[in-house]
Order: sequence, then C-alpha cells, then structure tokens
Amino acid sequence: MGISEAGDGPRANACLQVEDVAFRYPPFELAPTSFEARAGELTAIIGPNGSGKSTLLEISSGHLKPVAGRVRLDGEDLHRLPARLRAQRVGVARQDAPLLFSFEVREFVRQGRHPHVGPRLFESAEDNKWVEWAISNTNLEELAGRRITEISGGEFQRAVLARTLAQRPRLILLDEPTANLDIGYQIEMLRLLRRLAVSEGFAVVIVTHELNLAAELADWLLLLEAGRCLSRGTAEQVFQADLLSRAFHTRVAVDRNPASGRPRVSWSVSE
Repeated sequence: MGISEAGDGPRANACLQVEDVAFRYPPFELAPTSFEARAGELTAIIGPNGSGKSTLLEISSGHLKPVAGRVRLDGEDLHRLPARLRAQRVGVARQDAPLLFSFEVREFVRQGRHPHVGPRLFESAEDNKWVEWAISNTNLEELAGRRITEISGGEFQRAVLARTLAQRPRLILLDEPTANLDIGYQIEMLRLLRRLAVSEGFAVVIVTHELNLAAELADWLLLLEAGRCLSRGTAEQVFQADLLSRAFHTRVAVDRNPASGRPRVSWSVSE
C-alpha cells in the first residue's frame, strides 16, 4: 500500500494494529504482543511498574523499533512512514516533556501544528483553526494568554493534551495522562478522551495505573506482567481477581460498581 498524505478531517477508519511485536534490552524483554486500537474507541494498557507498558506504547508510536513483529496504522507499516508523515498521523502526549522556554499556553498548543507546517514560514488559517479548537475542547480559553510555567499541574496536563489534539493525528497515545491529578481532573481527562475519540474518529491508547477509571471508561484493556500479556479484552474479561492478583503481586477482589455496573477492584493492606 502506498503512502498518502493525511488531511485534517475526522478519522472515521483509523486503526492501529500491533502484531506480535517483541523487544529486548537487558535485562528486560517484551514477549511477542498483539492488540488493536480502533477509531472511536479508548484502549488502556495496564500493569505494574516494569511490566512493559511504556515500551509497548513507544513501539506503537513508531519511536521504538521492535526486534520482531510490526505496527500498522490504517494498513500501512508505521515504522516505514517518513518521519514528518508519521508525526502528522501519530500524536504522543508526554507529561514529562521538558520546558525550554516559557511559552504562552496558546503558543505551546500551536507547537502541535509543526508537522503540518512543513516548508511554510507561518501557520495558515487552517492551523489557527485547529489550535483554537484544541484550546476550546480542553477548556483552556481563560489560560491561553498565560505563561505555561505559571499554570498548575492539572492545567499543564490539559495543555499537553491540547497540543496533541491540535496536531489532528489519527492515533493519540498518552502515557499516564491522569498522573498526579485529583479524582475530578482524572475523570474529566478520560471523559474528554472518550468523547473526542467518538466525535473525531481518533483511536486513543493510554497507559494508566488507575485501574477503576480504566474499567469505567476504556473500551478495551491490555494487562501486562513482566513483559508478557496476561489478558486483553473488555473490562469484564480482563478484570479477573486471579489475573490482577498475579500481575500486581497483591491480593485483590473484583466486584461491580453499584453506580455503573462496571468491574471494580479493591484491595486490602492487611496481611
């Protein structure tokens, strides 16, 4: 299949296919792992620290090349795409990105348009439209003129997401998007991702330690343990007490959230 330019419209058929990818760097090894992330859906990768979640996300982004297997986006080999085209199609939101300059929030979000600007010296009206769209959808209008170093941690995480949304990729990958946020911001962030996945046709993949939020809001889950996939499927399929207890090396119980009916994990600190 040939390489085609990506437009800025909704991504009705975006699909990520991760096929038996493997990776190793001593002493860690990611065993062959497969999953799909479809347009309009939110996929969550869960597991303990060191299980391979971030490695799998980096492979899925095209930034890390697997030693075996392949990654396809809309049928095209992601690792064979030119860097600029891959940057147009895949948006990665990292919360620990270094801040070299104290940009205004709007200029920080505008950086998401860089893969589309190319040889042009200035952004177009189309670029400005998507910057304002991203700011509006992340409720940053009142902060758009503030310095990025002057906003709170939760507001910064929304700005990182806005920068990724302004990019208008087919695939959005997020590593711990709710880390260090209170429960209100966590729910707001994941609800926003779900809503945009549906309305804009994005395929969204997140790495998260928030098990109960993942159970509530993710369409599909992938459970990793020590570089291996223990389970993948819906929350009902993945949230099995024996599997979660094995993965996290602690005894857990799984019941139902009385408000939603979705699986819920609880644990005890007693011996």
